[in-house]
Amino acid sequence: QVQLVESGGGLVQAGNSLRLSCAASGNIFSINAMGWYRQAPGKQRELVAATSGGRTNYADSVKGRFTISRDGTKNTVYLQMNSLKPEDTAVYYCNANAKASGSFYGVDYWGKGTLVTVSS
Repeated sequence: QVQLVESGGGLVQAGNSLRLSCAASGNIFSINAMGWYRQAPGKQRELVAATSGGRTNYADSVKGRFTISRDGTKNTVYLQMNSLKPEDTAVYYCNANAKASGSFYGVDYWGKGTLVTVSS
């Protein structure tokens, strides 16, 4: 009912920047929150950043380097990643808690992920 499509991943050298985008589409009534998670090889998926009601939340490891923003008119969320480090290498997943038209409650939706590789 709700689809999330990420873009913007790729290979960069340490210290450089990348900007991820995630567009939500489908039978959307409202979006409560949007965020980014990541999963590195052999590790569990972790929250990177999230935004809801104008508030933002970041993992300690990315504070001061990453910025999440949302364009509510386009149902799109962005993740600006600066000063990238090799340990930021992971598949980044977009997440949205959204209420589809006709639904009584919000559901978590996930994108398929985009790979970010940071070389040293």
